Amino acid sequence: MIKFLLAGLASVFILSACQHGSKSSAAEEPHSWRNATIYFLMTDRFFDGDPDRNSAYGRQPDGDKLRSFLGGDLQGVIDKLEAGYFDDLSVTAIWTTPVLEQVHMPFQEFGRSYAFHGYWIQDWTSVDAAFGDEETFARFVELAHERNIRVVVDVVINHAGPEIDGDHPKWPADWVRSAPACDWQSFAGNATCVIVPALQDILTESEVPVSLPPQLVAKWKAEGRYEQEMAELDAFFERTGYPRAPKYYIVKWLTDWVREYGVDAFRADTAKHVEPEVWVLVKKEAAIALKEWQAKNPEKAFHDDDFYMFGEVYNYGIAGFDRAVPGTRLFDFGDIQVDFFDYGFDGLINMGFPTHARMDMPELFELYSSELNGVFDGVDFISYMSSHDDQSPLDAEREDAWTNAIKFVLVPGAIQIYYGDETNRSLKVEGTTGDATLRSFMNWDELNVEDTQRILEHWQKLLAFRRANRAVGDGVHREISREPFVFSRTRAGDMDGDAILVAVDETNAFSKIPTGETFQDGERLIDNYSGEAVTVEDSQIAFSSPRRIALLSKVR
Repeated sequence: MIKFLLAGLASVFILSACQHGSKSSAAEEPHSWRNATIYFLMTDRFFDGDPDRNSAYGRQPDGDKLRSFLGGDLQGVIDKLEAGYFDDLSVTAIWTTPVLEQVHMPFQEFGRSYAFHGYWIQDWTSVDAAFGDEETFARFVELAHERNIRVVVDVVINHAGPEIDGDHPKWPADWVRSAPACDWQSFAGNATCVIVPALQDILTESEVPVSLPPQLVAKWKAEGRYEQEMAELDAFFERTGYPRAPKYYIVKWLTDWVREYGVDAFRADTAKHVEPEVWVLVKKEAAIALKEWQAKNPEKAFHDDDFYMFGEVYNYGIAGFDRAVPGTRLFDFGDIQVDFFDYGFDGLINMGFPTHARMDMPELFELYSSELNGVFDGVDFISYMSSHDDQSPLDAEREDAWTNAIKFVLVPGAIQIYYGDETNRSLKVEGTTGDATLRSFMNWDELNVEDTQRILEHWQKLLAFRRANRAVGDGVHREISREPFVFSRTRAGDMDGDAILVAVDETNAFSKIPTGETFQDGERLIDNYSGEAVTVEDSQIAFSSPRRIALLSKVR
């Protein structure tokens, strides 16, 4: 049963940040990736906006449980953008699983599974027909940008899709390795090895020039774009002077999505399974590409920020999580230690949050603030409570939605919502194997259920507060009281959004809270959760009615 403790709380949601509109009402707050709210969705599992694409390439719904294409697509993301769903969540970025063309038919080694997830790439230069086309992708980016929402593309450089007879042939031997298998005990045992025998592992360490794979040549000729693709490749290699080795082709193909559409950021898949120097190359070329796009499209460029890149370094996170070396920024491969922040990454995914979030809230927030304002000052971590491949999510049964949402949304640093976190989408699906249980279709049909509506409203209020107040993720945390738990977050300066006060009690309602030194007597504040305006008197705040949460900032 869901424990959603909202008794005694205001039921009317009046925050302007959660009204539908073409642009986020929090757009005036300067963007900060340290305070980002990234919405991560599996494209195929989010919303079916174009059912005519559901049988692309002759695919059928005959995979194992939750391992077929189910119908989500880019048009579905567009539909939800236009409906204001992401505005109501106050997200600052949308990250989709790869929409590049995938192997067409199912693969048998993991059971009968299709490439609905986007990580079995067949062609880095085209959109998979199940997800849409290049025009739809362009429209998605444009609509997100109109709402001051950045677009994150999930990039894969480590491997191509599996070999499938009659569908996706084996890549040439000078493109992929066949051995040895990774043993995870050293740098070579993570990078210059085969992660999964079924996948075709790219020779990313090679500097030897190679020809294009014959299957791409044949495909491009059949599509009538071979000459164009070759001309672009010739221009790229002439400009850069790179050898025509496998990684350089893929870097060109990946950064074209930035150059042509204005993509704002990359999330790097399997980052530790590629030589770190490759990510320097990706970041360099992507940064060039974004500046070119901004210069050519001034009417569409809603910001002039530099390109941003964050990565998945599995077993790495805040506070010395797993393979992270405590007190440093280093990842321990066993034989060498690497600081991925020195190799093009502005941020890394914090793999430790689902474990750390089992701590009490005061200790959790103090730990993260200390780390982010200490050894990780100047770089970012993106925390998550569930994801597409972490089979130990926080609260897999979705039993403590109220508290976990507060811990997650108000934690120092950036956050990554996994689609359906905000609606308690099930992470336990009977009949699935492995990570398929994490990948059910978005539970849109449950939004008319009262419990789901209340959960979603809770998230909307918390997220609106985060977006409107940069200090939530990017401030220094100070505890003021333990019962109720009252804390402040402050940033240098005296601008709106640079100081906030939060009070939470998981079991008992409160009517008064101390303010410490965050706000002075006579200052007018707004409780962004209930909408009540209050005044600081005698270094405390008195509310008109009891409550279990208050989100306070200056009245603007």
